[in-house]
Amino acid sequence: MTKPARILAIAGSDSGGGAGIQADIKTITLLGGHAMTAVTAITAQNTLGVQAVEPVSPDIVLRQIDSVTSDIGVDAIKIGMLGSSELVAALVEKLADIGAPIVFDPVMVATSGSTLADEATIAGFHALMRVATITTPNLPELARLTSSELASAYEMEREARRLSRDADSVILAKGGHLDDDLVTDILVQPDGRVDRWKSKRIETVHSHGTGCSLSSALATGLGQGMAPIEATDRARGFVRAALKAAPGLGQGNGPLGYATMQEF
Repeated sequence: MTKPARILAIAGSDSGGGAGIQADIKTITLLGGHAMTAVTAITAQNTLGVQAVEPVSPDIVLRQIDSVTSDIGVDAIKIGMLGSSELVAALVEKLADIGAPIVFDPVMVATSGSTLADEATIAGFHALMRVATITTPNLPELARLTSSELASAYEMEREARRLSRDADSVILAKGGHLDDDLVTDILVQPDGRVDRWKSKRIETVHSHGTGCSLSSALATGLGQGMAPIEATDRARGFVRAALKAAPGLGQGNGPLGYATMQEF
């Protein structure tokens, strides 16, 4: 029997099950990986927003990482919500020589609009991007990381190119926040190669957890030996299928349809 790729998700817990560690576990499992976790924060959260956040101490997060990597091993890592600047600094040091591809989703604000990273934490993201294999900012995150205002796919690509060079990391810039019928995602590599995807926008209010799912799907692909372009293509297809199957749970921005999605 072939052993599944071992994917470690370092992220916060979403009590509503739509995003964070819960979305990561579902995504990794459905794509054939073995999901492991290092929980960075506990949130009281539902489709209407985040009501409370309790960060986990950096020491406990690092001990979770050591526990699974020393015994089970790891083929790829996904990083999502981080609870503090101290944890960001600790992860930079811990993961610098991990020897596995790392996907960093620079989570700053939840889909509901709730803030999930303070100024000091965001300031540390640049060092973590230099450790990561691929960083996956959405449009507001890319704007924040590059101190720019972005209103078009052209501007998004321009700043993604600059960020890729500065961080020496692959950047997957996600264009879902652009006001366009077509969603444009752009994969930029430090050597200047650019790949683009354009897809018709899926009209739904139930998109909670899309960034978490995309980054964990991408990490799973890398852990299974895929190249970044191949892994990105599959991850986008997975998220789009889950969006189309969203069951409409909750009174606000509901989760994706992991249990009911069709073949992607």
